[in-house]
Amino acid sequence: MKLIKALYNLKEISLSLYVFLFFLFVPMVSCQDNKEEHIEKNLMAEIRQEKKLSKETIENRGKYLVEMIGCHDCHSPKRMGESGPELISELAFSGFNANSELPKINKQALENGWMLMNADLTAFVGPWGISYSANLTPHQTGIGSWNFEQFKRAMVEGKYKGLENARMLLPPMPWQHFKDVEEDDLKAIYAYLKSLEPVENIVPSPKPLTEL
Repeated sequence: MKLIKALYNLKEISLSLYVFLFFLFVPMVSCQDNKEEHIEKNLMAEIRQEKKLSKETIENRGKYLVEMIGCHDCHSPKRMGESGPELISELAFSGFNANSELPKINKQALENGWMLMNADLTAFVGPWGISYSANLTPHQTGIGSWNFEQFKRAMVEGKYKGLENARMLLPPMPWQHFKDVEEDDLKAIYAYLKSLEPVENIVPSPKPLTEL
């Protein structure tokens, strides 16, 4: 009888212990969850704050991307120097110089499957005819009147002047490679180009092979 009573008392103690431990640890778990949630909210707030970049920071990012991609190679006039073609800084990103003359085009080379370019890499000849590098400075003869949506459409959809119903951009503009570029990077490139010194230069229209 005493043994049964002792076991009954032990059962009551165990039950009380379970209840005590439950109410002890549940608040601790809840506090831990709240702490992790607070840390997560602070982290997201910091990320959002980091995205509020200054105009200068965005333009510097654009400058870095433009130089890394190699936009100068085709869109900036050059002069021959000791080490080859050198950028003409005051004409940077102004495209094919409308006042320059092109050498005679070797049509036989084209028939043999070759593509041609002029000495400063701003004019190109191929099966599509002749195409010229665009003026990317913020002058009205360049992208001065463009908004960001036009710029984005030109870059990722290959639309001439970024207009919805316009023709496609001609080679060698590699717009297909920019289809997956993040919008923040496109905005940085756009901001940088808009910050450049405007250069007046009306780039000639392309011509088909039959007109060369």
